[in-house]
Amino acid sequence: MPALIQVNDLRRSFGRVRAVDGLSLSIDAGEVFALVGPDGAGKTTVMRLICGALRADSGSVLLAGEDLARRPEHARANLGYLPQRFSLYGELTVLENLRFFAELRGLPTREWLPRSREILDFVGLADFGERRAEALSGGMKQKLGLAAALVHRPSILLLDEPTGGVDPVTRQSFWQLIIRLLGQGVAVLVSTPYMDEAARCSRVGFMARGQLLLQGRPAEVVRSLQGRILEVKAEPRRRAEELAREVSEVEDVQAFGDRLHLRLRAGAGSGVEQRLAAQFAAGGVECSRMHQVPPNLEDVFIAQLQAEAPVSTVPPVDPDGAHIRNQPQRRAR
Repeated sequence: MPALIQVNDLRRSFGRVRAVDGLSLSIDAGEVFALVGPDGAGKTTVMRLICGALRADSGSVLLAGEDLARRPEHARANLGYLPQRFSLYGELTVLENLRFFAELRGLPTREWLPRSREILDFVGLADFGERRAEALSGGMKQKLGLAAALVHRPSILLLDEPTGGVDPVTRQSFWQLIIRLLGQGVAVLVSTPYMDEAARCSRVGFMARGQLLLQGRPAEVVRSLQGRILEVKAEPRRRAEELAREVSEVEDVQAFGDRLHLRLRAGAGSGVEQRLAAQFAAGGVECSRMHQVPPNLEDVFIAQLQAEAPVSTVPPVDPDGAHIRNQPQRRAR
């Protein structure tokens, strides 16, 4: 069965700025693909190109087999899109907003009301149909936006940072809805700044400067740094970071909460921990913890960004065999 989303060599520039530079990806039914990257990486531009809000300079987009450039209305009929900013009508009620989008999508009168009530129940807004959209909380507005995107039963869903600015409980609830959609065979492309959200996805891709630097299953992506991350807790921390950078086997140092993640160079020999301990002691740093930890997605993405690695694709593996640490509220840099 062909992929529901197929993007080939997509390019878009704004003047001399290449916002999207040769991006290719495919997403199957029942799969969620996360785009992660720093601000300005091109994630939102990719979303807008795929939904047809922007025209690509070159490349192609196929949605459920329909060519977006040749048959845009047919292609977009399979698509639901939730942008970053709330874009519904605040003066209309929840149900009126859904009616507007349902009829815009061609649902006849006999279908829009039962479908709207069905989708409001799905997203947890069944009791708020008569409330004005402007009176909803931030999380409820996002759920209404999702309902509007789903009212016409699309097979493809684009979500541009859907949980930005909402509380952790609402984030969890929102992702439970996404997981339920996967069971219905929907293909989802989501951009997110949160590493714990990216780790939940079927596959993840890291963007920088308009390019997809790395893509693959989260469990496989993190294996590229297996055995190369040391977690250190030491005081004073800033001095510990300075001293760690002086050790030749240490490639990079990043702060993670009250601890440091030291990325070791590939092929670093034994004895690194002893040399670090001696370096700390000589520099007046008290180290209370130093041990190897499994790499997480942010470790990998920082390494990719620093290396400006060429495009690569990690072969699929069984995701159940690897340990992934969640980093709630941890944002891509």
